[in-house]
Order: sequence, then structure tokens, then C-alpha cells
Amino acid sequence: MDASYQLILLCAFLGLVSIAITGLSQRLGAPSLLLFLLVGMLAGEDGPGGIHFDDVGTAFLVGNIALAIILLDGGMRTHVSSFRVGLKPALSLATLGVAITSGIVGLVAAWILDWPLLNGLLLGAIVGSTDAAAVFGLLHGAGLELKQRSGATLEIESGTNDPMAIFLTVSLLGLLGSTSSGNIGVALLLEFLQQMGFGGIAGLAGGWLLQKLLNWLHLPRVLYPLLAVSFGLCVFGLTNLAGGSGFLAIYLIGLLLGNRPVNYLRDIRWLLDGLAWLSQIGMFLLLGLLVTPSSLLDVALPALVIAAALMLVARPVAVFTCLLPFRLPLKEQVFISWVGLKGAVPIILALFPYLSGMEHSATYFQVTFFVVLLSLCFQGWTIAPLARRLQLDVPPLVEDREHLGVVIPGQVDRELLAYRIHAGSPADAYVLGRLPLPDSVKTVGVLRTDQVLQPRDDLRLAPEDILVLLTPSHESDQLAGLFATLPTRSHLVSSAFFGPFTLQPDVLFDDLCAAYGVAPDPDLEGLDLDAVLRRRVHAQPVVGDRLRVGNIELVVKQMAQGRILQVGLKLC
Repeated sequence: MDASYQLILLCAFLGLVSIAITGLSQRLGAPSLLLFLLVGMLAGEDGPGGIHFDDVGTAFLVGNIALAIILLDGGMRTHVSSFRVGLKPALSLATLGVAITSGIVGLVAAWILDWPLLNGLLLGAIVGSTDAAAVFGLLHGAGLELKQRSGATLEIESGTNDPMAIFLTVSLLGLLGSTSSGNIGVALLLEFLQQMGFGGIAGLAGGWLLQKLLNWLHLPRVLYPLLAVSFGLCVFGLTNLAGGSGFLAIYLIGLLLGNRPVNYLRDIRWLLDGLAWLSQIGMFLLLGLLVTPSSLLDVALPALVIAAALMLVARPVAVFTCLLPFRLPLKEQVFISWVGLKGAVPIILALFPYLSGMEHSATYFQVTFFVVLLSLCFQGWTIAPLARRLQLDVPPLVEDREHLGVVIPGQVDRELLAYRIHAGSPADAYVLGRLPLPDSVKTVGVLRTDQVLQPRDDLRLAPEDILVLLTPSHESDQLAGLFATLPTRSHLVSSAFFGPFTLQPDVLFDDLCAAYGVAPDPDLEGLDLDAVLRRRVHAQPVVGDRLRVGNIELVVKQMAQGRILQVGLKLC
């Protein structure tokens, strides 16, 4: 009985410590995942905690559940709009990129550890995937918003590259344990088709069915998020039992759920956000407990060589090769090649040899853990400064987290939103009739102290008013900019970043050059600003893309559905 209470106390105390150091990680610019790992290691048998934990099976089970929840949450936060600029390069990185990275690292591992080639390739597959989700935690903690092309590529890659790494690991484990001498390439291809095919079908079908259930069933409000999580984990388990990729399936479920009209979608997202944090904390604490730090010294030298090959050779080669057809600017390719941050997936995959009873299983785990630590230290601490150095940060998207949303039963595509008018926000002192709201948004009323005011066109809004709107669900994200105020770094203030002048995209480039005494290149004569930016910068521009010609600089300022709406003009 006392042992149970001691275990509860220990788990709760470690959780409190991990939550407390999250704020510290943001001040230090360190990945919170690294600090969670260190807390686990300090609580382990080599640290002051002295806890002996070597249950690989429990760590594997907890890790899989945690990763499934994190991927479900990641899928729900991936906007389909980002697919326009990020889907193709991300899928290239998540498949071919993981294979190239794993192959190069595998060759180095086989050489430095004096292993057979297949064993080296297995280690390469284990450390082949990146944890870009951890990157976004670092960037957001530092107050950075990436340009959409880079951000979308990393975001989609983070949700889709884990299945490829798992596929390679499982396939190579099967080949190492097999006595047959069949065609390795055919075996890998069949396994790939099975994993991705079953995973894709299960994810799309499961996401469609879950959306129907959430909109059809009449449940207490608190049960909708629990239904979403339970259903996602059911599909995850069934897909894995059927031989498919459960990780791909649950990511696709989240992707479909987050981009379709669903009852109580905000409630589901809030719960998943908390569960994802809990999963990360619990998983990294457990993995930190599992490792014995003193044993890492035995593999320090080969692990250093493997980590250097991974960060400085394998990842850059994979990125530049995979992104070659997509004409991404060099700065963005350099940044993406450095963002090869390793996280929980490689450590979980390193448990597979343990569970299979393979030779060198301890070495697989120790080298992988060492590589993850080095990646979190070197890459994790430098990502935010590198993004600023390469000028890949843009003014952050306005997100108002204080508004109240109420779902209307039976109308999943409409909701009541209540916004507080903040002093200094764009809506402050606006006359209600001239407030730039979409046509589909209807004003219900205004709450001022203890009064309910009718929505008259001549009513002037004041700070601390509460404006109640009836809006389609898909319009709610577009309203945040009217009601929120965000502190912005000086170089990202709109006038400093985009320039003091705003132009329409149909302005002729020749006329602009004539006005500022700039000689345009012959191949740009007769083109408007939209065509010039697409020809010289990228065929699919994003906010923050810039082109300097003579003493003027054009900056993409506003876009919608792939079209440039506004272009900023700066004088250099």
C-alpha cells in the first residue's frame, strides 16, 4: 500500500519539476525536451534520485501511446492551406530524405562500430527521422514565426517522416532475423507499400468516420474530446495489428479532424494540447530513467562521429537532394538542413532491438540516446538564432486566445464568438457599422459593463466591451487580427518589415522602376509585380518573400489562397 502512494508521489513530483522548468527552457533558449530528459536522468540510478528502472516493455508501451497522442495533436494543428507550398517538398523529405539520411549514417555506423552493413543501416534507420515538432516549440517559445514555405515544409515533414523511419527499422529488423536470402529490395518495397497503404487508408477512413460520429452523437460536452482521443488510439492499434503504419493513420485522423467542421472542435484541441504536453513530459522522463548515463561513456567516441556525420553530412545531403526540384531559396534550404533535431522517435525505435533480443541491442540504445542528446544541445540551442540570422522570421500571426466560443447544437458550421475589445487593438474606437467583418459574420450584440447594447451601426466600440458575433466556423481565424494586440520585435513591426508603402499586385513593374529611377531587366519589362515576384523569387510566393532591384525592395505583404493581395515597398 505504502509503495503505491510513494510511486504516485514520485510521479507527481517529477511532473511538477518538469512543468516548472518549462519556463526556464524558454529563458535559456534550450529545448524543453532536453530538460525533461535531464530530469529523468537525475532521478535515475546514476543521479541523486537513485531510481533503478530497466523495464523496456513499459517504456516502449508508454512511448508508443505518447507518440500517437502527439501525432494526433500535430495533425489537428496542421492547416490544409499550408499544403500549397509545403506538401511536395515535405513528402520528399519524409520519404526519400529519411532513406538518404539513414543510408549515409548507416554506412558511417558500420565503419566506426565495425559492424556488418545491415546492422549499421539499422542504426541509421533508427536515427533517421527528425522531430520538427520540437523545433516549433523552440521557435514559438522564442516568439518567432517562420515564413510559410519553410514552416509548412517542416510541419508536414514532422508528421509524415516518423512512419518512414519506423518502416525502415521494422523491415531491417526482419531482414536481420530472417534466414532467407531473397531479394532485399523487393522485400523492402512490399513492406513499404503495406505500411503506407494500410496506414493511409485507415487514417482517411477513420478520420471521416470520427467526424461523422462527433457531429451525429449527442453527448455531454466533456465527452467529445475523450471520444476523439479514444477513437484515434483504437485506429492506431488496429492499423498496427493489421501490419500498417499506425503513426501515419493517427496523424491523418488529426489532419482531417482539424480541417473539417466538427462539434466542439476547440474543446478537442484544448484537451489534446494538454495531453500532448503530458505525453512529452511522461515519455522523456521515462526514457531518461531508462538510460544509465555512465554507460554512455563507452560509446562516446563512435557516437560523436555518427552524430557529426548525421548533422553535418547526411541531413544536408538529403535536404539539398530532395529539395532540388522545388527551387527553394538557398537560405531556406540551409535552415531546413540544420533543422534535423532528434527527439523521442529514435529513442523509442532503439528499443526495438531490445525487444527482438538482437545482438548489440544495448549499443543501439546507448548510441541513439547519445546522438539525441547532442542534437538537442547543438541544434536545439541554435535554431532560433539561425532563423533570425537567415531572415526567415516574419511578423507573427495574430491569435486571440481570450475569446469565448459557444457551439450551436445541430449547427457544426456556425458558432457564437464573444470578443473583448482591447485598448490599442484595431477594433478599439471603431464604429460598429464600419467594422471590417466578412459578410457571413452577423453582429448579435455588445456587452458594456452590466448593459446589453443593441448592435446599431453608429455604436462606437470602447475598451472592455464584449462584442458577440454569429460566425461560420471557418471565418473565426480571420477575426483574431481585429481584436488582439501582440508585442512585436522592432524589426518585425509592419512598417519596418514590409516598408512604409503598400502596392497592389497588378502595378506594372516598368512604372514602378521609372518612378524610382531604376533600370528593369529586359526579361521583366511589361510584367506586373505579381508576375515579377513569381519569376524571380518563387513560383509559389509566401508572405515575407522579398526581391531587391536597385534602391527598392519588394516584399510580399498579404496573400490569400495562393494569390498575392498586397506588396510592400521599401527604399534601400
